[in-house]
Amino acid sequence: MAHVPLEPIGTPREQVVDDRTFQTQREKLRDLEARIESLRDEARAGWGEKYAERVRAKGKLTARDRIDLLKDSGSEIFEVGTFVNQGQTFGKLTSPAAGVVTAFTRIEGRWCMVIANDNTVASGAWWPKTPEKIQRAQQMARRLRLPAIYLVDCSGLYLPEQSKSFSGATGAGHIFKMNSLLSAEGVPQIAGVFGDCIAGGGYMPIISDRVYMTEQAYMVIAGAALIKGAKSQKITSLDIGGPEVHVHQSGCADVRVPDDETLLHCIRREVARLPSSAAAYYRGDAGAVEPLFPPRELAGLLPTDHREAYDAHEVLARLCDQSLFWEVLPDVGREMICGVGRVGGLWTGFVINRQGLVADPERPGGLRPAGSLYKAGIAKISAFSRACDADGVPLVWLQDISGFDIGAEAEAQGLLAYGSSLIYTNSTNTTPMFTVLLRKASGAGYYAMAGLPYDPVVQLSTALSRLSVMEGRTLAIATYNTKLDDDFQIVTTDPEERAAIEAGMREVEARIEKDMDPLVAARQMDTDEIVPLGALRAWLECLVESSYQTIGHRRIKNSRIWSLHDLQVLVEGLR
Repeated sequence: MAHVPLEPIGTPREQVVDDRTFQTQREKLRDLEARIESLRDEARAGWGEKYAERVRAKGKLTARDRIDLLKDSGSEIFEVGTFVNQGQTFGKLTSPAAGVVTAFTRIEGRWCMVIANDNTVASGAWWPKTPEKIQRAQQMARRLRLPAIYLVDCSGLYLPEQSKSFSGATGAGHIFKMNSLLSAEGVPQIAGVFGDCIAGGGYMPIISDRVYMTEQAYMVIAGAALIKGAKSQKITSLDIGGPEVHVHQSGCADVRVPDDETLLHCIRREVARLPSSAAAYYRGDAGAVEPLFPPRELAGLLPTDHREAYDAHEVLARLCDQSLFWEVLPDVGREMICGVGRVGGLWTGFVINRQGLVADPERPGGLRPAGSLYKAGIAKISAFSRACDADGVPLVWLQDISGFDIGAEAEAQGLLAYGSSLIYTNSTNTTPMFTVLLRKASGAGYYAMAGLPYDPVVQLSTALSRLSVMEGRTLAIATYNTKLDDDFQIVTTDPEERAAIEAGMREVEARIEKDMDPLVAARQMDTDEIVPLGALRAWLECLVESSYQTIGHRRIKNSRIWSLHDLQVLVEGLR
């Protein structure tokens, strides 16, 4: 088959859900998202306007000012790791966004990963989780081969908490290994040094291909205060490692510039020298076209109650260009939907959990709940994932999953082996994969559908996401199983013992429900970012285009020779 058999999917919103239900669901989600957005604003403010004014009083810009000037006019900033360390305190201090901004943005028409120390938070110090957040951003740049732009203004480790960020496998020093790996693999790295650049902060820019310094900047292994104490020498940090030293003597930097604005202009000029994006080449004559049905409608189509169903095709119809989609193997494993559409004019694979009830092939006329993984569905998405990898098509996993099927029949069918095949496939794929936790992300199903432990390039959550081994009520029952009968009712008739069991079960359920808050996952880097449902299409446009930006580092087949066509023909031949 020489073409991709795209078909229209989706239905006008009014025919999917009535106005009242739509408004009710949208208002519930709005409340959840408003809480997230309020905390996002707090993280973006750093330590507040007073500290921002201190920075500006020195003739410098804040980290976010710098990114705003660096990016292309009209380009969005897609920040990852916004909520790292959210709500955490270190002594009496906080570290909003772990004191560093990491974001995808477009510079001179090319998607880049920008890593900028927040100089309003302890002069850009590295807190617990800061090194891991920087490394995560470096890994995203490495996997997509995006230029990595470092806006360095860093006073080194926040020393009172050094034990939590210095010595481990992902401690601060691992940043420099990531610098080295990016360099070894030919990923462009450009560094601008704007101010304090002490110890690890001093090492961070050095391996970059181009290093710029402002007249206020210095890079030192040890600052003036430490040298004064160790060697009794009275000397300033600028004297030790300013641009006069590193541009004209040591060669550790390439160019000195007068101020922040000039440096940012120079970084843009360097990015412009790089090869342009290949996305237009891979689009061919297909332009980027918005979905037929507005992506913002997702905010009212997904019920906030994870036990309520929705039509997964309606989600895809609000993510794919023109709401056109080729569903692959639709008659196999109907609890799963997989197929191909365009996002921003570029081919993208999708896997999503169907919701509600589906026919049970093991029991003619019977039904079973979707949102779980059964044998045929696992085999289908394993084959689809392998084919996308062979064809070089980026793959988006849209999770709303309760887990694997369980029980004697599931074990007899070998679900462990089928699940292992899927895990192996997703562990060894080289095509970019992106994971979105729409609502439930439970148990081994979360793993199998390319959850964060299986290394998607980016994992996104929504305000509805619930990440856990099992739901709170289920875990409470499992915890108190010996106290319950076959109908999960408390066995004892003793009033005091009964009250204690009831209280214990409520406590377990409440604790698990609290732990499933997407902010908990984002705080501890178990997900990369929480995004509004209505913004999901825009995020996918950024990530998918980033996947196609560079030519030659992975095999991207033209659609005439896709393995996906072979897969479809072979299955059709069995009918």
